[in-house]
Amino acid sequence: MTSPTRRVTTAEVEAAAWHKRLGEPRVSAETVEAFFEWRKVAENADAYRRVEQVWASTASLASDPVLADEVNAVLSRTGKRTGAPRRVILGLGVLATMTLVAAGGWVWLDGRSVYATAIGEQRSVQLADGSSVRLDTDTRVRVRFSGSRRLIELERGQALFDVQHDAGRPFVVEAGQTQVTALGTLFDVRRRGDSTEVTLVSGAVDVVRAGEGQRARLDPGQRLLAGKGPLRVSGVDVAAATSWAEGRMVFRNTALVDAVAEVNRYLTDPVILDAPGLEREAVNGIFRTGDRDAFVLAASETLGLQVSEGRDGAVRLSAEK
Repeated sequence: MTSPTRRVTTAEVEAAAWHKRLGEPRVSAETVEAFFEWRKVAENADAYRRVEQVWASTASLASDPVLADEVNAVLSRTGKRTGAPRRVILGLGVLATMTLVAAGGWVWLDGRSVYATAIGEQRSVQLADGSSVRLDTDTRVRVRFSGSRRLIELERGQALFDVQHDAGRPFVVEAGQTQVTALGTLFDVRRRGDSTEVTLVSGAVDVVRAGEGQRARLDPGQRLLAGKGPLRVSGVDVAAATSWAEGRMVFRNTALVDAVAEVNRYLTDPVILDAPGLEREAVNGIFRTGDRDAFVLAASETLGLQVSEGRDGAVRLSAEK
């Protein structure tokens, strides 16, 4: 579905130019400072957010030479009326992320976008409605906005959602059979196979397990586990549960086997635990996501484990014999 055609504003043209400049291989500190100064104006900030959204929505089409010719042809025609650039380069050239019509306006895509992170990567995404999503390692989400509903499909991984209030358009996150609905809320959703964890930081969310008729409403500071059996709600340390969004892992009396599993989420070369009888030993500490060496050093010194490196790049933690 497309929105009504409208004129391109000066802020949007400037936003497109800034997006292109910031996408260059080398960006000076002066350029970054100038950009932040320009973005202090609310209208400019809104325009830049919209440009980023369209860029993300259409980036997969940027290498299509036919599309490039079509967009450039339209821009050439509209440039006579609007003063817009007469030529654009697809790729990092951000103006190619807009589809301009002959009348000089934008036709927005229907809001379907896919965002993903690789192992060890995190990413923040600003959505068209002003909401934001922070993706954790190895995560994939699909955004489907319509006039009546804002739908996010969490296909795998974990994400932190900061939702802009819109009573007329519920914000819904689907993770397998679990559906989380919020209006204006900050909450975390993690999908682990057939189970889903929902942690509420602020606001309120309704959780429904499809096909099972189970539902629950969470209060801030609560976590819900949806999987086999009834929904389970418990209290949670919100700061620790969402510390990943700040690039940290917080372990408080965490079983060694669980801590290793959490560390490995951010690694392509994992930690292998070979310590029978010590798997449930408590681990405490704060580590940067992806900092394998710091975790291995702390675990080995605290629990008396031996460290050995394999040829495949993995590190083994073994009980001393």
